[in-house]
Amino acid sequence: MANNEQFIGPASRVTLHYRMTMEDGTVADSSFDGEPVTFQLGEGVMLPNLEKVLFGLNAGDHKIFQLSPDEAFGYADTENFHYVPRSEFPGDMVLEPGMVVGFDTPEGVELPGMVMDVGEESVLVNFNHPLAGHDLTFEVQVLAVDTVD
Repeated sequence: MANNEQFIGPASRVTLHYRMTMEDGTVADSSFDGEPVTFQLGEGVMLPNLEKVLFGLNAGDHKIFQLSPDEAFGYADTENFHYVPRSEFPGDMVLEPGMVVGFDTPEGVELPGMVMDVGEESVLVNFNHPLAGHDLTFEVQVLAVDTVD
């Protein structure tokens, strides 16, 4: 009798639904109400520690697990807080703490930054990942597992 089960391993392409929840219950991201996500392990699409906890799962498996900031997006680094001159923003832009603004890097990549404080001359912007410092709960429902040659 052949065993058709393919368990997730280093050379797997995985299709799954996921939900990422912060410690206060806020859903940070979810695919359950939309299309599932398909990715190959090791390509950098998912967090490395998220990929590790998927090892050994098979299509049909459902798992809930926690990642600490060390295992997920790290902790906020004070060196990623920068004062940006107010003149760098459009004059008609209403800036408020908590809003996310896109900034273009010299390489042409857009980098999101969260406004922390707004002064007359400058704006304090946090360029850390928005989920840095948070304990995260991940829920996954594995839909398909294929081995990549």
